[in-house]
Amino acid sequence: MRIILRLLTTALGLGAAAWLLDGIAFPGGPRQGWAEIEHDLVPLVLVSAILGLITSLVKPILTILSIPLIIVTLGLFLLVINAAMLMLTGALADALDIRFRVDGFWTAVGGSIIITIVTWIVDGFVGEPERD
Repeated sequence: MRIILRLLTTALGLGAAAWLLDGIAFPGGPRQGWAEIEHDLVPLVLVSAILGLITSLVKPILTILSIPLIIVTLGLFLLVINAAMLMLTGALADALDIRFRVDGFWTAVGGSIIITIVTWIVDGFVGEPERD
């Protein structure tokens, strides 16, 4: 259940980023008016799964390798890593013919900030399930 909840919150963040930024788009997304909602959510959920997979596999390695840069920049280099993860997600989604695109580095930085803020807000409302 937790994985599905994480997938949906990331999808919501991706949808918000696509809605707010011109450089992030997927077929039938918010800029096209969500023409067919059942078909439009499939690419969004697939991209959310790809982003989750890349974030769980690649991001820890990049974070460990870039600890000196993270320390020198007082943590701001983590924005670069998050933007790189979003750009890698766009490249992998394009290779899988999902047609999700991220245009440029600064768009990826803005998108990663939006995705992070939206997932924080949604996680704040939903909360963590209690463990026994």
